Amino acid sequence: MSRFGGCSGRFAFRGGPECRLPRMNQRRGVQHVDFQDRYDGGYAAPRRDGARPPVLPRQRGDGGAPYDSVQPPPRRGRRFRRILISVLVLLLLVVGGTYFWIDSNLRKEVDLGKVIDRPGEGEGTNFLIVGSDSREGMSKQQQKDLHTGAAEGRRTDSMMILHVGEGDPTLVSLPRDSNVTIPTFRGSESGQMRAAMGANKLNAAYAFDGPQLLVRTVEYNTGLHVDHYAEIGFAGFANIVDAMGGVDMTLDKGFQDKWSGADFQAGEQTLDGKQALAYVRTRHAFTGSDLDRTKNQQKFLATLANQAASPSTALNPFKLYPVMGAGLDTLVVDKDMNPYQLGRMFLAMKDVNNGQGKSMNMPISGSVGGNLAWDMPKVKQLVNELRGDDPVTVSDER
Repeated sequence: MSRFGGCSGRFAFRGGPECRLPRMNQRRGVQHVDFQDRYDGGYAAPRRDGARPPVLPRQRGDGGAPYDSVQPPPRRGRRFRRILISVLVLLLLVVGGTYFWIDSNLRKEVDLGKVIDRPGEGEGTNFLIVGSDSREGMSKQQQKDLHTGAAEGRRTDSMMILHVGEGDPTLVSLPRDSNVTIPTFRGSESGQMRAAMGANKLNAAYAFDGPQLLVRTVEYNTGLHVDHYAEIGFAGFANIVDAMGGVDMTLDKGFQDKWSGADFQAGEQTLDGKQALAYVRTRHAFTGSDLDRTKNQQKFLATLANQAASPSTALNPFKLYPVMGAGLDTLVVDKDMNPYQLGRMFLAMKDVNNGQGKSMNMPISGSVGGNLAWDMPKVKQLVNELRGDDPVTVSDER
């Protein structure tokens, strides 16, 4: 033991503060480091063999981890975050671009603001979905192949009210032969008030003055507010089905109809655009005429929406965009319709197909002059349930 406080080695002869430093550090709670070891091990001169001498980690005075042991965050994590952000930005650009592409191509031709004496809005959203016999954009050969005829103008082949709210959706078909009252209305082109036309078939309203009078007539006879209007013609309907590669259907029974070109066997089958159009237009092959046809229309449109929203279509851009493009060319909607509402409509129809909703005809009590008379007590109950967004308990059975 040296008389210089335990110092030894090269510092022993000095007896200076270097020898007293270890004891002072101990009193202050600082970790003791042997200077001889530090010098020889940590800062020694390069060895003769050229190897780099070991370097001891610098110690922290608070007893924490050595400074040199703290490693920078791995670059792999930063790279993953950059990739994730890039993917999210790309996804937002694609979704945003698709939204504006659809919105800019929608034919917003129906101004519901011109419809007079409208009933008050209820809970949820009501879509009036119309299938017209418009031959717009069809060649003579297409008209022949699809058995559409060559009549000019547009008439309604199918009409449905789709209610979408907090609960399960409800799809109500309005038979084209329904006996309704066509009330006073404002002309869609002239803007002039027109006198009421009295009792008529429902599809006559569309034939007289187009979509606005049809909406006016539906609202007048039901008391239900129509929030949005969507109409598709023959060509658009067939093109959508073909763009999807057909629609898989299971038919309970086979039937034929020379007027629509229908020729079906019972069982599972895939319908192309021509066959699908024949299927939804057929009415002469059924004893129930228009009522049976509306049930087929509901079944097909719900199945179409279900397959269009399936992952095999919705997540495949090479299939999704041709399907949307085929429909946008002939889809006529109201001025307030947007891609979000259009998506809600299709998803609601998908839910109906999956059994998560209700599909029915407008309740019928009999006939008047060959037209179908609505069962007004049931209609009133149905409308009240739809307006309140309540579960529909009304049945369309007589």
